[in-house]
Amino acid sequence: MRHPQPEDPFASSSPSVQTLPGRAPFRGCPTRPDYAVKIIRVNQLSPKKTNENELSSVANPIVQLASRTSAEVFANAVGVITKAPKAVAQIADTLYTYPFLVNRNLLNYADKLVFEYNAHVNNEDVTLSISELITKYGYSVERHDVRTQDGYNLHMFRIPSNGSVVFLMHGLGGCADDFVLAGPQSGLAYLLSKEGYDVWMGNARGNKHSRSHEYLTPSDPEFWDFSWHEIGYYDLPAMIDHTLAISKSDKLKYIGHSQGTTVFFVMAAEREEYNDKIALMVALSPVAYMTHVKSPLVRLLSPGTPLIYEVTKSLGLYELMPDNALTRSLKLLLCGVGPLEDILCSNVLFLIVGFDLEQLNMTNLPVILSHVPAGSSVKQLAHYGQGVVSGEFRQFDFGAKGNLERYGSLIPPKYALDRVRVPVSLFYSDEDWLAHPDDVDRLYNELFNAVDIHRVPYDQFNHLDFIFAKEFKRLIYKRLRKLLSLF
Repeated sequence: MRHPQPEDPFASSSPSVQTLPGRAPFRGCPTRPDYAVKIIRVNQLSPKKTNENELSSVANPIVQLASRTSAEVFANAVGVITKAPKAVAQIADTLYTYPFLVNRNLLNYADKLVFEYNAHVNNEDVTLSISELITKYGYSVERHDVRTQDGYNLHMFRIPSNGSVVFLMHGLGGCADDFVLAGPQSGLAYLLSKEGYDVWMGNARGNKHSRSHEYLTPSDPEFWDFSWHEIGYYDLPAMIDHTLAISKSDKLKYIGHSQGTTVFFVMAAEREEYNDKIALMVALSPVAYMTHVKSPLVRLLSPGTPLIYEVTKSLGLYELMPDNALTRSLKLLLCGVGPLEDILCSNVLFLIVGFDLEQLNMTNLPVILSHVPAGSSVKQLAHYGQGVVSGEFRQFDFGAKGNLERYGSLIPPKYALDRVRVPVSLFYSDEDWLAHPDDVDRLYNELFNAVDIHRVPYDQFNHLDFIFAKEFKRLIYKRLRKLLSLF
């Protein structure tokens, strides 16, 4: 049963620690909030009698979609060919000579295609690395290398300051770049640095910044044998320990987005000693329970997750959304030319995360797509798919036999969220197709020390808006800034 939304603890213009004597007063009332989840109405298409040979292409949205998509792909392909003709010719020649092989020459030519095309893009940020972006906008940057207990080498980035430490953790397929790609006016890392915080940005194993191991290489299947459980159990503790040691701090404030929240809950539940090292955890679009996921693609694929995972392994495909020459070329063909507002880039994303064209900065989209996706393991996605099907937040399901060998039970154990003692603030939205309000509500109920829950006051706010929205400062950072000052 839903209850009225509690009074906003940040309504006062001068928040004070004294206003937070305990859990219930901070929320404003002992009852649960009303998320006011809106009813989504889908227009019905009524069939009409028509001549057998007649095609109502003007009235049929499916025909319109196909037509617009074909036109966009054609326009983008023409644009690429005219702007990078030599690279396109070399790729075509290689495909003609080796039609069944993706060889090293093809990858090199694809890289050349992207390089030649990007030379014609007005925004130089498309070609800059995270370190170059941070330096360009007047900030200092450091790179730190960390080795996990199980041998993965992780790269972290820091915008140093003498202030208190804030650690940022990206979502699935993301990387540290996520927090600077929105630019100096909206990028979370920049905004925090301006406030004087010592900003650290983590990178999970398997993304483009963390693709090495003590003795494995990305060519080894064993390298990719991890889900987000291992990221929470090994990666986060290693990066947090390094951050605290270098900054000479006892605690830090943690901000995670999407999978960055999932792995935190894994760490805090499985390695309880790390609860004492976190002053506050802010969950932007928290993902733990996924029972009510609205994304049609996710709901369609999730039941087939076990089969998909086994098929990809048998084909030798272990990496999901890699950052390589072929994926960069594909993104360029789909999104490189023409009105991006039209149909492809934005709508492919929206089918996964929720529709919100108003908050998507189309001018900055090429910059975002030049940095993400950054790579992850197929097993990470498979683990999320299991959560959608089971409705539980639990460890990876290896099947009855595998579970007995690994866990001593037929089903995987649930993560004990009552062990999470860190003060947690949850930011959610109605139109987030991956973190549904009902699932966030369940998470809120099960956390021992959830001190705040906040619905973003914008009806169409989606999953990616939590880091890339045009109005990020007004819709997210204004409240986040006050929240950080209280802990």
